Amino acid sequence: QLQLLESGGRSVQAGDSLRLSCVVSGGMFSGLRLAWFRQVPGKERQYVSVITQGGATSTNTDVAKGRFTISRDNAKSTVYLQMNSLEPQDTAMYYCAATSRVVAADGPYDYWGQGIQVTVSS
Repeated sequence: QLQLLESGGRSVQAGDSLRLSCVVSGGMFSGLRLAWFRQVPGKERQYVSVITQGGATSTNTDVAKGRFTISRDNAKSTVYLQMNSLEPQDTAMYYCAATSRVVAADGPYDYWGQGIQVTVSS
């Protein structure tokens, strides 16, 4: 059973940068498609970015607007989300997700982390 554990979330000021990490255990990391999502209370979960098993990436431009970059380190079984020029509307719970299947960028994914809070103040 895969386990995903996010870290790196905290409260920051608008314009700051933050890097989220998600360590995956219990499976073959290199065979996983990995993604980041975010959610605010009362709204649907929103796809942010995906990285395939081969390292190809895609990002939701409505969300990231060129500010977010996803990457992976197979040796560390970790996926990252680098977020620059953060805005108050980026405040959300951020989740990493994984699947070994070939799916659309926004899923469905089979495994999810518990989430990490990011708060951006103006």
